[in-house]
Amino acid sequence: MNPNPVGWFELYVQDMPRAKAFYETVFGVVLEFLPGTEYEMWSFPMDMERYGSPGALIKMEGCPSGPGGTLVYFSCEDCATESARAVEAGGTIFKEKFSIGPYGFIALVQDSEGNLIGLHSRA
Repeated sequence: MNPNPVGWFELYVQDMPRAKAFYETVFGVVLEFLPGTEYEMWSFPMDMERYGSPGALIKMEGCPSGPGGTLVYFSCEDCATESARAVEAGGTIFKEKFSIGPYGFIALVQDSEGNLIGLHSRA
């Protein structure tokens, strides 16, 4: 197994313009269209030489968005900042920032499509 066990992630969405605006607003990034697939996909900024996993929003028939068995955590400077942005961008806070001991802090938010995502920061 590779040192980074997660090689890619996909967040399923129903309304791509709304979901794209949500993530671009919360994280202050611009998503990039991924051509050449039969599905609509927009990737998060990625650098294959750095630590972490690349991923994308995807709109695919038969793949509903919303709560499920997988939770993706995004690294943040201060997860309280991104959770506040999530509300401004049309999401909701599921659980406010809280300590996870020596590992930092997390907050849980629902995106504009009903997906539950995690936010992790050291401070």
